[in-house]
Amino acid sequence: MTTALTTRKKDYDAIVVGAGPAGAGAALLMARAGMRVLLLERGEYPGAKNVSGAAFYGSSILHEVIPNFWEEAPVERILTKRTLAFMSPESSLSVDFQTKSFAAPPYNGFTIMRPRFDRWFAGKAVEAGATLVSSTVVDDLLYDGANRDRVVGVKTRRDDGDVTADLVIACDGVNSFLAKKAGMQKTFTSHEISLGVKEVIGLDQTVLEDRFRLTGDEGAVAEYVGDITAEVHGGGFLYTNKDSLAIGVICQLSSLAEHKQRPYELLERFKAHPSVAPLVRGGKPREYSAHLVPEAGLHMMPKLFRDGMMVAGDAAAFCFATGLYIEGINYAMQSGFAAAEAAILAHQAKDFSSASLARYEDRLDARHVLPDFKNFKSAPGYVNSERMANLYPALITRGAEQLFRVDGHGKKKIMAIARQTLKDNDVSTLNLIKDLYAGGKAFGW
Repeated sequence: MTTALTTRKKDYDAIVVGAGPAGAGAALLMARAGMRVLLLERGEYPGAKNVSGAAFYGSSILHEVIPNFWEEAPVERILTKRTLAFMSPESSLSVDFQTKSFAAPPYNGFTIMRPRFDRWFAGKAVEAGATLVSSTVVDDLLYDGANRDRVVGVKTRRDDGDVTADLVIACDGVNSFLAKKAGMQKTFTSHEISLGVKEVIGLDQTVLEDRFRLTGDEGAVAEYVGDITAEVHGGGFLYTNKDSLAIGVICQLSSLAEHKQRPYELLERFKAHPSVAPLVRGGKPREYSAHLVPEAGLHMMPKLFRDGMMVAGDAAAFCFATGLYIEGINYAMQSGFAAAEAAILAHQAKDFSSASLARYEDRLDARHVLPDFKNFKSAPGYVNSERMANLYPALITRGAEQLFRVDGHGKKKIMAIARQTLKDNDVSTLNLIKDLYAGGKAFGW
């Protein structure tokens, strides 16, 4: 451990570790407020270590900070279409939603390529006055005194490795090294973390637009649950970019280990499904990547602040993975803005104590971040349960097969089909009622 001298003048007002949406957002607002900000990034440039192809929802959030950002930001397509599909080995049942209202400014969301978007966003922080230093690994925190009562900087692997500041904001990802060093983050269990594997597949733009029935810059996102990940708890997704598709699976680590499955094999299984294969036909692979995702929501959230330090983005588990909603970039960005707002007030008061930085939680409440995680705290566990992840999607498609089958034996009413499907698959009425009630608590009331 390296200890900073209390008499030394700080090199910066704030150090932000990690130049993703949370870190760049925090650095941008603090720099605009006149604070001396250092933004550190481990990769060669912001976004270099991120997964390509992503859905960015809630663009009105960024519009408030950078008006009409879409006119200069490297966005791919405007998200106007969303699909949820339930899968069995040979069939699927999809619920499609599409609206023109999402095609009007400030829009509801975009597909983006993270390496390009993150680099652009961090560049806005630099334009505002922040200092960006890339290719920099942070190894430890600096403390004010041997009792480790206050964080006063970071230790990097550069020649002038020790850098001091009044405040450190850790935005260093799901398995935050700094949050653990500071005693703010517990050790995660494997059922709280998922592994996402993603492939970007090049596709002729005209073919892509015809295949997904898209007009102009409009885009689509689809989420899949059921047989695509076999016995493993997880799901699949597909996003349309300008001339490519981002397709992947997200699998719970504990379930992957239990069933001894390889994520890339599940991705190939997903791509070969009868409902998915026609969508990727003729495409050429461009990229393949993997990324850890914090999926347990409120239950895995670390302590968010202490003397001289705050935690934001994936490092604070701000990934909203509830099945019905799968969002992360917007919550990371909101948390970065909230951290910056608390930091600006602390800077003005020259007070970076835990009591002063407690305003961070107030700002997270005002930006509807913490309320969302509290309101849907039971949803992650619900959607990752055995019956929800594997059984019910298969029952839905089997019931649909019976509903639409024409075999000369007469038509059955929907409730009769439902009862028979449940009986054939040994699903008790009691368990169904329990799951419906749990679903209501998770999403309905």
